Amino acid sequence: MDPASTLSFGESATPTPPSGPRYVFVGKEGLRAGWGLLIYVALIFTSSLAVNGIMRRISPPPARGAKIAGEIPVTPRLIINYCIVVALTLLVTWIMSKIERRPNGVYGLGGERKASRFLAGLAWGIACLSLLALILTKTGFLVIDGRELFGRDVLRYGALWLFFFLLVGVFEEYFSRGYLQYTLARGLAGIYKSVFETPHSVALGFWTSAVVISILFGLGHHANAGESPVGLLAAGLVSLVFCLSLWRSGSLWWAIGFHAAWDWSQSFLYGVADSGMISQHHLLDTHPVGKPILSGGATGPEGSIFVFAALALVSVIIMITLHRRSSAGEVEPPVDI
Repeated sequence: MDPASTLSFGESATPTPPSGPRYVFVGKEGLRAGWGLLIYVALIFTSSLAVNGIMRRISPPPARGAKIAGEIPVTPRLIINYCIVVALTLLVTWIMSKIERRPNGVYGLGGERKASRFLAGLAWGIACLSLLALILTKTGFLVIDGRELFGRDVLRYGALWLFFFLLVGVFEEYFSRGYLQYTLARGLAGIYKSVFETPHSVALGFWTSAVVISILFGLGHHANAGESPVGLLAAGLVSLVFCLSLWRSGSLWWAIGFHAAWDWSQSFLYGVADSGMISQHHLLDTHPVGKPILSGGATGPEGSIFVFAALALVSVIIMITLHRRSSAGEVEPPVDI
């Protein structure tokens, strides 16, 4: 499936326009985007409540007064929790694909060259974060104190943290820029086409949706310990960068790989904070020096203004390496929200 088919919203569930009361819920493209979003959020919310209730009975979380301070360990509970949220996101998205009668791949996990794009994202994620860490060390804002792990522990914890951050990458990308991005963009594109009669409704719908979701994605990091205004802005901007990779490639595979590798490099490879959180059992011991706006402080490299140069470079890499196919022949959606 190419990017044009993924972003054109042309998989019509209902070939003829409905009439009567059914028109409130179904448009020419099937279930209206607004209802789809409401159903999706409701399914995610109710299933999450049910699973949380079960998990609390099986393995109760620490009491409020016993909040764990310091570095976060990679525990079976942590990995199981993320396996569950990934499974729930995949399941609910699959259910929505059946309700809307669309190929499940249109929500970001379809497309061609999945493996090569995923691996390219992994490689670029490590390279770009390493470049950012190099800039911070050369300017004196990050100091490497030495190594923490040796021998088999390097492979053991490296693999555990990589698996964990792969789960994080799949969850955050598919939840934020999967069904939500596709459906909100579909609805907004229909509105743009109807109200403004513009031939660029697909692009306008996609990027308006991308901005909305990126703002929410950035604000979602506010609760992280040690997060800063620069870090929140960086989280929102990196979401937009990942949307750019989706727009160019038509899938989330590059973004999933980059997201996982970027977080893994911060947390395991260089032992720096990731949005204010430090992982236990990392390869290098490091610490920031100087003003937080330059060093990143407790937020980590994402809290340094140097991160903006790194994100600009990532955007250039996406534009050069991910080639969006010609959109000629795209079928733009009708008003469908």
